[in-house]
Amino acid sequence: MVCILLGEGYSMIKTCFSNMKLLLLLLLCISCVKCESDYDEFEKDTEPSVDARGHRPLVKGREGPIVSQPAPPPISGGSTYRARPTTPPRSAQITQKNIQPDEGGCTHLGEVMGVLCPNGCELKNSLLKQERNVKGTLASLRSEVSALSQNSDHIYQYVSSMSNVIGQRQRQTLDNSNVVGEYTTELEEQHAYLKENLDTTIPSSVRLLRGVLDNLRSKIQKLEEAITKQKVYCASPCTTSCNIPVVSGKECEDIFRKGGDSSEMYLIQPDSFFKPYKVYCDMTGQGGGWTLIQTRQDGSVDFGRRWDSYRNGFGNIALDNGKGFCNAPGEYWLGNDKISQLTKMGPTELLIEMEDWNGNKVHAHYGQFTLQNEATKYTLAVGNYKGNAGNCLLEGAQQLYGENRTMTIHNGMMFSTYDRDNDRWAPGDPGKQCSREDGGGWWYNRCHSSNLNGRYYWGGPYTKTMAKHGTDDGLVWMNWKGSWYSLKAVRMMIRPFFSG
Repeated sequence: MVCILLGEGYSMIKTCFSNMKLLLLLLLCISCVKCESDYDEFEKDTEPSVDARGHRPLVKGREGPIVSQPAPPPISGGSTYRARPTTPPRSAQITQKNIQPDEGGCTHLGEVMGVLCPNGCELKNSLLKQERNVKGTLASLRSEVSALSQNSDHIYQYVSSMSNVIGQRQRQTLDNSNVVGEYTTELEEQHAYLKENLDTTIPSSVRLLRGVLDNLRSKIQKLEEAITKQKVYCASPCTTSCNIPVVSGKECEDIFRKGGDSSEMYLIQPDSFFKPYKVYCDMTGQGGGWTLIQTRQDGSVDFGRRWDSYRNGFGNIALDNGKGFCNAPGEYWLGNDKISQLTKMGPTELLIEMEDWNGNKVHAHYGQFTLQNEATKYTLAVGNYKGNAGNCLLEGAQQLYGENRTMTIHNGMMFSTYDRDNDRWAPGDPGKQCSREDGGGWWYNRCHSSNLNGRYYWGGPYTKTMAKHGTDDGLVWMNWKGSWYSLKAVRMMIRPFFSG
């Protein structure tokens, strides 16, 4: 312990151990022996003093009387020691000098010789002298140890912070690795998707688009041809001008009651929320007040139209015969929307007038006629037949029997065109055997008993040879002329139903 405390003095104590080998035992002796120095040479900073027991110098003539001190009483009581052992006679003792070699340090080899112990005060003085040299070193060591301790704390804190930062960086690196992995997977999926599209989907789409482009080019070419024809047609100014009469009304019957008694083109407006439109009114036949919804007379208008055309109407309303107003009806279809609007204003009757190529005329009159709106595909409803043409719309073809005849009835049928087949016969039914590309009506795509909108005119001369056309594309009313005779002219007219 002494060597540890003394620091640099350890070398001197080590030398003491090596030479004397007594230092350890002496240190133990110091802890149990209380030294009261009786030697002046061991006291630090000794000063001359007066011995209180010595004689004080006397001044002559001032010596006092000599007084003797009384003697203290003798010590009484028992002895603290035991009796000494009897000393054996010298003659009986064997005198032999045993030499006890010194083991070194404070201990003899023999236990009977006891322990050698140097003077404790000398050892104390020596240690105090060494302490003076060691204290400075110890103080510097303490400051260095304190500085090292602080540096160690700083280093520990720095290492701890670095460990935390490294842990955060490792977690961040792991998170980044996971994100990179997810993005890599997503990129691989996108790459596979793009590769598949490039290899399969895009080529097929390109082929499809090329087909669409070819179709568009074909349509554009047809449109250019039509525009060219229209330019040629419009090169000369129009010479016919039709003056519209001043009188107008909701329908032709309303105009007739207001005084319009001549058959010509008028303006009607069944609903104030919709703009007025032109119609041809027959004010002389069958009591007058009839609104023409269809006219076929010279083949000047193609009736092979799409759904939108039949919904909105097409053709020429009226023509001028040189009288300054449009007094002759043209070929036209008024339009399903307009017909439906007129029939929904109240009870309506329908009159169909037909003419063959020999000038013979017949008619079919239905006291009830209604056309539903587009949501129902313009479903037809007729009733109360009168006339001499035969009841095709309600009874079908008289030449047929049973189911075949039922298939030719038109009442309750939806309107159809070649681009919208709304007949009620499923694929595989006998009615489908009558499919063709003709005009439009409640007789389309059926084994019909009548077909008044057929495409019988193909741009050739309008002559009696047209009569050879039949149900597929002619103007047919089977109960009068059969299924393979195309009529010359047909007119369909409606007016409000009234009795009397």
